[in-house]
Amino acid sequence: MRIDKLLANVGFGSRKEVKKILKAGVVKVDDEVVSDPKTHVNPEEQEVTVHGERIVYKEFIYLMMNKPAGYLSATEDLSQETVIDLLEYEDAIYDPFPVGRLDKDTEGLLIITNDGQLAHQLTSPKKHVPKTYFAHILGEVTEDDVKAFKQGVVLDDGYVTKPGELSIVESGPQSIIYLTITEGKFHQVKRMFEAVGKKVTYLKRVKMGPLPLDEELEIGEYRELTDEEVDLLKNAKGVNA
Repeated sequence: MRIDKLLANVGFGSRKEVKKILKAGVVKVDDEVVSDPKTHVNPEEQEVTVHGERIVYKEFIYLMMNKPAGYLSATEDLSQETVIDLLEYEDAIYDPFPVGRLDKDTEGLLIITNDGQLAHQLTSPKKHVPKTYFAHILGEVTEDDVKAFKQGVVLDDGYVTKPGELSIVESGPQSIIYLTITEGKFHQVKRMFEAVGKKVTYLKRVKMGPLPLDEELEIGEYRELTDEEVDLLKNAKGVNA
């Protein structure tokens, strides 16, 4: 990789700004001053420093966020805040994007990465990677609903969902449930409950594939995934795989 591209990628500005830094003689590769922007370096094997501070380069970044309500699952929007607005600069410079979508008013587990291959694997309809949600429901959720979800319900546009695993925590005028589905249709969880005459009043995703939400993450907080967690996601199997 060229040194100017490396420095630009880790946040030292545009190529033009990086050239000024190089000309100033403050960039070293293995303790040797480098001023030519075309110089090739291997950041995994060579030590690159600017003003004596080591540069840490990563090709991919993997983040777990406990998404708050009120933010769009998008990279940018002209009028509304997105989950990317919650990232620190040193993470945002990698141009990550949310994997799949959580509705604006939905909380919980959101993976943010710049690894397109992993994102496709987790969201492709053909992969059937399960996602688990915790929800409060207006209306009494019954065993009949459990059976209906297991068979698949008909949404308002006529689409028949794939089977969902509905688990009742508390049943009553205000029910509490967990629901695992393998699809990601628009407002799917809400529309599934509307199909059986009930309404979702609170929704939170708590698991994606084999990876659960870190309970220590406060709403709006995020952290990098560990190597083990990344491997879990990369090896995630669909329920029908």
